[in-house]
Amino acid sequence: MTATTAAHAAAQPPTRRTTELVLLVFAVLVVVSAEAAVEAARDGRLSSRLGTYAAVPIVAGVLTHLVIRRVARYADPLLLPVVVLLNGLGLVMIHRLDLGAKQQHDLYGFDYEPQAPKQVLWIALGVGLFILLLVLVRDHRALQRYAYTLAFVGLFLLVLPAVLPARFSEVNGARIWIRLPGFSLQPGELAKILLTIFASAYLVQKRDVLALAGRRLLGIDFPRGRDFGPVLAVWLVCIGVLVRGHDLGTSLVFFGVFIVLLYVATERVSWVIVGTLLFAGGAYVAYKLFDSVQTRVEVWLHPFAPLTPAQIAAGMDPGYQLRQSLFGLGTGGIFGTGLGSGHPELVPLPATDFIVSSFGEEIGLFGLIGLLVLYALLVSRGFAAGLAVRDSFGKLLACGLSFILALQLFVVVAGVTRLLPETGLTTPFLSYGGSSLLSSWMILALLLRVSDAARRPASTPPLTVPQAPPPADTAQQAAIA
Repeated sequence: MTATTAAHAAAQPPTRRTTELVLLVFAVLVVVSAEAAVEAARDGRLSSRLGTYAAVPIVAGVLTHLVIRRVARYADPLLLPVVVLLNGLGLVMIHRLDLGAKQQHDLYGFDYEPQAPKQVLWIALGVGLFILLLVLVRDHRALQRYAYTLAFVGLFLLVLPAVLPARFSEVNGARIWIRLPGFSLQPGELAKILLTIFASAYLVQKRDVLALAGRRLLGIDFPRGRDFGPVLAVWLVCIGVLVRGHDLGTSLVFFGVFIVLLYVATERVSWVIVGTLLFAGGAYVAYKLFDSVQTRVEVWLHPFAPLTPAQIAAGMDPGYQLRQSLFGLGTGGIFGTGLGSGHPELVPLPATDFIVSSFGEEIGLFGLIGLLVLYALLVSRGFAAGLAVRDSFGKLLACGLSFILALQLFVVVAGVTRLLPETGLTTPFLSYGGSSLLSSWMILALLLRVSDAARRPASTPPLTVPQAPPPADTAQQAAIA
């Protein structure tokens, strides 16, 4: 090895893959310990199920680590271990809820269908999709070339449930699903990623125009209609379709990401003000138009209000779910009842909408703070990748995807703790559900790809990506020179 080669090797930054592997081992040990605690509390002994549910994070961690070591050597070493830990703990809680539901079935004859085996299948599909995306997309900048195609696919996925008959798309009053025998999918979860890619690519092209050109009205600078029109049209279609489907939680996520990307691209606070006013107006209109929104607001404001005669006659108790959640959090207190020792299965939908409440009852306030710290690490590392990457598209893409996770978590926790009305969103990586889990793993793959580009030395590009031709005047000057 020559002196030049040795100096070049010494200048290369560490890949940190060994650090990632050590953190993965720690994450797996935490998940295995949690599953052991559940089985010891419920059965008084350890069973073969411990090996089954311990194998899931082990296999997921090993496969994804090997792929990252091969195709994204410089990716952030903290992202994958945090996700494996969250996903593993979510599986443990879902299995624990299955045990509680089985007990309720044996005692009172309630309906019982185990969800943990299905969650294992969804995790396997999520890991497979993660690997496929990471292998195929070797450079995140290549997605810019397909921005409008991805936007069209995303809009199609949003519109599809709204135009299907209710028997194929409606669940609990929300027409956001595609329901087939033995299978259901929420296409909006994938659409939010595709539309975030489109918005990032479009705002990169129009950033200067949106930031500078336009008209001033009431002290706020607005862009020209021909520049802002396409993005506004996409946003209006998204909101219209989602309101048609009565899924206002996902509408809020779309709206929040749209405003954040616009602010990051233009660095103008005026857009945050405009976005807040639009949200307030949209929320008021939704409250006036939809009975389901009015019910959720009333439950949020008065969860302990006595039932009306009409509700008693219909056998309805809209505030029951929130009250049970608050009781569970109060029972858990600071340190919790211990994994497997509470009764989170008494809350309706404890593995999906209210899995945070399930954790709060059994691991307490301190445990919930630990989970929130994990999410804070995940989101902050995503933002850090966006700040460090060299291209503007990567910055917007990483910020948008990270904000999706942050806003979704905030809305879920706020709904469970009665800070905001409950929206029906699921907790990323923790909750039961295929669509949410698949989209979360896709977001992780894209964040790792951006972080790999951010940390990779400039002398070792991932692959050759065709660059856009220079402007005519620049090309002419180069020819003259």
